[in-house]
Amino acid sequence: MKLTYMPAITEATAKALVAYPQVNVSVEGYNILFKKHINVGIAVSQNDGNLIVPVVHDADRLNLSGLAIAIDGLAAKARINKLMPDDIAGGTFTITNFGTFKSLFGTPIINQPQVAILGVGVIEKKPAVMETPEGDVIAIRHKMYLSLSYDHRVVDGSLGGNFLYFIKNYLENWNE
Repeated sequence: MKLTYMPAITEATAKALVAYPQVNVSVEGYNILFKKHINVGIAVSQNDGNLIVPVVHDADRLNLSGLAIAIDGLAAKARINKLMPDDIAGGTFTITNFGTFKSLFGTPIINQPQVAILGVGVIEKKPAVMETPEGDVIAIRHKMYLSLSYDHRVVDGSLGGNFLYFIKNYLENWNE
């Protein structure tokens, strides 16, 4: 199994969806439907250049290892066109990783009828100012951009910003 950052990002996202259930909804007609389950779709690029979104069902109930196994298995099946209908059904939120193409950031398109999608940029080493007891220093840190596209009929800037901040804070404070 190939270990990537995606399980950690998925874990942070699932926890954010628990904290902000208003983002874990769908719009169907004139109705906003709150979802009981947190089913995170992970966009996977196939060998023919197409994109498919297999779904990690009940992602909030899986630990990091469980998420890694689920994501790796679904991605492997997607790349050889072996996904079953249940593997791509029932998503309540999607993550797309344009960082795999070395892109810093992008504007992901919402996977309707979901109301939001998280975009993940490439992780690169960058200089950053760090506060130390001796004063500020410049250090090399791993940095990535996250972007959140959302349906303003349901998610406003405050909710979207708080949701994204939750994910950022969770990832930055992983060891605490």
